[in-house]
Amino acid sequence: MKYFENQIAVITGASSGIGRATALALAQQGANLCLIGRNQTALDAVADQANSYGAQVSRYVADLADDASVQTMLNAIAPLKQIHMLIHSAGTFSMGTLAASSLTSLDYQYQVNVRAPYWITQSLLPKMPTFEAQIVFINSTVGLTARGSVGQYAASKHALKAIADSLREEINPQGIRVLSVYPGRTASPMQAQVHALEDKPYVPENLMQPEDVAASILHTLSLPKTATVTDLRLIPLKK
Repeated sequence: MKYFENQIAVITGASSGIGRATALALAQQGANLCLIGRNQTALDAVADQANSYGAQVSRYVADLADDASVQTMLNAIAPLKQIHMLIHSAGTFSMGTLAASSLTSLDYQYQVNVRAPYWITQSLLPKMPTFEAQIVFINSTVGLTARGSVGQYAASKHALKAIADSLREEINPQGIRVLSVYPGRTASPMQAQVHALEDKPYVPENLMQPEDVAASILHTLSLPKTATVTDLRLIPLKK
């Protein structure tokens, strides 16, 4: 029997990067998936591959920066009776100094990186069974230590850490585990964007691979219920 047999996982940002890799890894271990992403074509490709592993897959196209789109997605998920895993992998990034960065950019990152996962968690938490459910927030190493020119993004990720830490205190007594994952540079479309903004060559093979992060997440989710990992930090071996 596969470890996540017949469990239901809701995954945001499932069409690429860490979200995609995590979704496919869960499908291979027997989970059924609710995939959320902005790109219908990419989402369909992930769903087709997950189907080939025997997973039952639902897909929802949603823009997490748009309240109406999020509400439509939540309404579509509402008929589900139980959700065993909720994995927040969607995120957005922009770069710039405090002096030069716009408030519009700050608001957009807050909407996607903080408000949306808060809202989705709040809405789906009643469906999560005690002593079974697990919630994962894909954060970033800058969610632990900010650096220059990423203040807006780091602030949103610090806020996401606070939400996860507070939620953990609230629901651990119900046997629901909350994991924050802090990946360093991982080969992904977002990281390609970061390298372009930094005017650096993008060499994905020198970075962590999304599958590396997904494997670490699944290992943590598979731990006996007598233990919990609160924070998982991963960085590339090559600096």
